Amino acid sequence: MVFADEIAKVAEQVRKRSTVVMGEEAAKMALILPFFSALGYDVFDPTEVIPEYTADFATKRARQLEKVDYAIAINGVIVMIVEAKASDKKPEAHDGQLKKYFNALVTTKVAIVTNGIEYRFFTDLREKNIMDDEPFFCFNILKYEQKQIENLKFFHKDNFDAAIIKHHAEEMVYLQGMNQLVDNLLRSPSEEFIRFLVAQLGSIAPNYEVKIKVTNKVVEKFRPIVKKSIQGCLVDLMTQSISREMGDSGQVISNTPPIESEEVQEEEEQSIVENQVETTAEELEAFEKVKFIAARSKISSLEIKHKDVVSYFGINVGKTNWWFLRLYLSSKKKSFVTRLPINEVRALAAGFEVQEMSASIGDATSRVIISSVNDLNNLSELILKCYETEAAKHSFIKVA
Repeated sequence: MVFADEIAKVAEQVRKRSTVVMGEEAAKMALILPFFSALGYDVFDPTEVIPEYTADFATKRARQLEKVDYAIAINGVIVMIVEAKASDKKPEAHDGQLKKYFNALVTTKVAIVTNGIEYRFFTDLREKNIMDDEPFFCFNILKYEQKQIENLKFFHKDNFDAAIIKHHAEEMVYLQGMNQLVDNLLRSPSEEFIRFLVAQLGSIAPNYEVKIKVTNKVVEKFRPIVKKSIQGCLVDLMTQSISREMGDSGQVISNTPPIESEEVQEEEEQSIVENQVETTAEELEAFEKVKFIAARSKISSLEIKHKDVVSYFGINVGKTNWWFLRLYLSSKKKSFVTRLPINEVRALAAGFEVQEMSASIGDATSRVIISSVNDLNNLSELILKCYETEAAKHSFIKVA
């Protein structure tokens, strides 16, 4: 089942249950836990979804230790904390202990307040390690758009990367503000905006230069001209965009940029230190096996590197966003994901279970289940293909 279908299934459950669920505890069990299950977390594992989490630094209030309703952990590292409310309560205000926990837990970069219907996601955009007062993302499971599903994928267990989430959060917040600013300017150009445009006319060509002083009268003269210009430019941009997307074949071509940009590479690497992720001997053993297999390549010699984050161990061809394998080597279930089409993976992984990724980002398409890193030896043809395919993207070499 794809991720969007899983969320739709939870939404249908919430729609049926929300009118009869009473109180906070009922909301947790009937509405909130199914949501986190859809995000890939084992809600029945108390080391992964930790109820009534109490930290060492907790202090007593009203004769009870301060706690948060849930702490979400990946490989033993707490990455999110959750405050739950009854479904008939607004999830707008959050108690002081949520912020206190967020500020004290260095590895925790996401705090969530929810009533089981609306989820409000917080991070630390304003001041490092200090939880913001306003959420960077809100998700209503009874009323959402497809774009919000794409945003929700960042919080899936398989995709969780604190640095990428923070980068994306910052982009969402400032993009929303910039959209409002630009929309206001385009609908009703301000006097300052018109003065700026008039002053810049001469930089296009000398015959466009306005040589008189730009008075209020001149501004009003140019106001309808600026509006017509904006409308014309927008129409031209839309026409050009549609023409590019349709292409010569008449098919829509996606121009969505990859999730992981080179601009966040340095921040991602810093998150490795901040999150205190410990690279295990098993992960290093897997890395050496992959390097040995890739050394067989006759068409590429790009350097192989690795990136370890809390949710996965990534292997790439020089840059973190040029990855070709992501390994999940927990003690419970071991696997790796690739960017190759699932049919191709199945053909090269005969005898192994291959699953379609339900909440993939960064072009991940398929998961191969393994019992140990020794299985990598039996998957050498698949690993070599993954390496050469990604290397070809960055060395201008076609892979047969």
